Amino acid sequence: MAMRRGVSLRCCCLFLFLLLIENAHGNPNYREALAKSLLFFQGQRSGRLPKDQQITWRSNSGLSDGLFAHVDLTGGYYDAGDNVKFNFPMAFTTTMLSWSTLEYGKKMGPELQNARAAIRWATDYLLKCATATPGKLYVGVGDPNADHKCWERPEDMDTVRSVYSVSASNPGSDVAGETAAALAAASLNVLQFAMLYRGAYSDSLGSAVCPFYCSYSGYKDELLWGAAWLFRATNDVTYYNFIKSVGDDGGTDVFSWDNKFAGAHVLLARGALLNRDKNFEPYRQEAEDFICRILPNSPFTTTQYTQGGLMYKMPESNLQYVTSISFLLTTYAKYMRATKHYFNCGNMVVDYILGVNPIKMSYMVGFGPNFPRRIHHRGSSLPSLANHPQSIRCDGGFEPFFHSSNPNPNILVGAIVGGPNQNDGFPDDRSDYSHSEPATYINAAMVGPLAYFAGGKSG
Repeated sequence: MAMRRGVSLRCCCLFLFLLLIENAHGNPNYREALAKSLLFFQGQRSGRLPKDQQITWRSNSGLSDGLFAHVDLTGGYYDAGDNVKFNFPMAFTTTMLSWSTLEYGKKMGPELQNARAAIRWATDYLLKCATATPGKLYVGVGDPNADHKCWERPEDMDTVRSVYSVSASNPGSDVAGETAAALAAASLNVLQFAMLYRGAYSDSLGSAVCPFYCSYSGYKDELLWGAAWLFRATNDVTYYNFIKSVGDDGGTDVFSWDNKFAGAHVLLARGALLNRDKNFEPYRQEAEDFICRILPNSPFTTTQYTQGGLMYKMPESNLQYVTSISFLLTTYAKYMRATKHYFNCGNMVVDYILGVNPIKMSYMVGFGPNFPRRIHHRGSSLPSLANHPQSIRCDGGFEPFFHSSNPNPNILVGAIVGGPNQNDGFPDDRSDYSHSEPATYINAAMVGPLAYFAGGKSG
């Protein structure tokens, strides 16, 4: 149920946003950070690498992916510091990269080409997954339980590359809905599958995806999210009617690879703000209620902040929520500004990530003088093939590499890690994956705000 708010709260929110701008310290180079945030995705690539690959300590990997299912499932991204391809977070990563480019492409300058290349690397793979076998959607490659017992380079993988899929008898509306959102009009058949065969993919696939990327929020948010993107891509009233039929749980104060309600609300609110379409007023209200749950001084806030000013949602990989929510705040501010009636979300949380924080730590690897050196990432922490041509098997990387206190030999430039704890502390410990592991969906949500600030906040 949407909360009722008056003019006084709106004024309070506007004042608070302006205050955040005034209180922001430092002057990070947003254009440099944008370039590095996109470069990170090259370090996560699976498959045969192109000639223009810039992260040169990576090599070809996963070239037999899909063999067990007699299909070609090479390509795509490893989601974080492991060597598994989980399509659920990968599709969300793709959606966020696409949304960032749609909203802020004109501000990206020469990085627009790199953003599109990052999107294309994912969509080529997702299209294979959606079309390789009629009636099936492939949703993952690699046994996560076996992989998480190993510490080896993706180029040396010797664990089983199991293939996972959803189908009529093995439903997965959440992962299918997210894939539809990622591919939009190119995936009309995928959303139809999600609509026709209802069920959560984590119920169907069990330990292949849980507890790694279990669909904790259910699948209704992915159906809403996928239909919202297809409606934007096609303007087909069929998808609008489906959006209304899905219903809405609403009332959320998070946005992530798992819970898409807030993102769908902001995307649909665009119709009310930019197109003046009253049919989308309920989504505008939901979007603003979400923002009021985020603002620290709002009477409706449900969000904690560290003493240093960082939004704190979860103890594990907190920056994934910070970057994704920052994207929604920035994008909603853009919509409001275009209609002369807006919130201005400011850049305080972005600056915090880039080093304006109590310990002066940049949580983007390779940005600034002080950044994480011991990230929880196999390829980064193990010597490259050029420096160590001998194969490193499943358990061969733990000693002396994983347990070493030395910095990682390979710098995964642009990677944003899980971030500090609730006391603004960061131990820079490779074994502390909840704070030191990077992930594609953390970076993907950061691209939009970085482009926004890099190109100037107007427009």
